[in-house]
Amino acid sequence: MPITLAPLPITQTSAIPDTSDLDELLPILGADGSQPRLIVLGEDAGLAAVLTHLLRLERLSLEIGYVPVDRTYGSRAYQTGTGSAAAKRAVEGKAAPTPLIRDDTGTVLVGRAAVTGTGGAKLTGEAYVDDVRLFTGKVAALHISPTLELPGVRAAVQRGFRKRRWIAGRAVQLGTPGALVVRDGIVAERTVPRSVFYRHNEPWLLVR
Repeated sequence: MPITLAPLPITQTSAIPDTSDLDELLPILGADGSQPRLIVLGEDAGLAAVLTHLLRLERLSLEIGYVPVDRTYGSRAYQTGTGSAAAKRAVEGKAAPTPLIRDDTGTVLVGRAAVTGTGGAKLTGEAYVDDVRLFTGKVAALHISPTLELPGVRAAVQRGFRKRRWIAGRAVQLGTPGALVVRDGIVAERTVPRSVFYRHNEPWLLVR
């Protein structure tokens, strides 16, 4: 626990908070009339769970500070820093509208999504970033990540050990006979014939 956060009211949850824990916590925030701010100490999957719940509750007006213990894809994408530096920024910083990236299941993406073929096979299909075709045929994997600035999301194809070329846009769309999606390290329960990641019409308020 960074020292900066020690004086604040703390609610302990699992690494991926249950919605019941969040539902108990949310009414308390801003009860004194101040602008409510929630600071998430953890990893990308935990923050993604919080943002997904806020999205479904239409509570994206809540200010969110993010304090990753170690460097993550999300800490790099949103330039939050880690540990004590991130904690100081989460407490003293100002909230700014930030692109919220979600997929067609309504799940928010914070750091990185990886889409692969099933059973260790290559990913087969066709993918676009907005109107730009990213690939058609077979590739090792498709990677998607949020960006701090608009248009909001970027994607790259993994082909062996070649350097990835990222393409930014508002949406990434994939059509495939079957693919497995891993969001912020969490493996989806089933394969899908299509996957879409896109910028939500409302931003979230990231404290930096």
